[in-house]
Amino acid sequence: MGIFLKLGIARELFSFLWERKIWWMIPMVFFLLAFGFLFIFAQSSAVAPFIYTLF
Repeated sequence: MGIFLKLGIARELFSFLWERKIWWMIPMVFFLLAFGFLFIFAQSSAVAPFIYTLF
């Protein structure tokens, strides 16, 4: 249930940006979410040492 709540929040955020015609912010939000998922993935996998060397 927790993941569906987070997806609902993301969907609501994108719909807010679309309604207010703030399209230029959508790529910024996308990259912030991508980095967040990258850090979450890096903490819980064997790929962590390789991802940390990128930064």
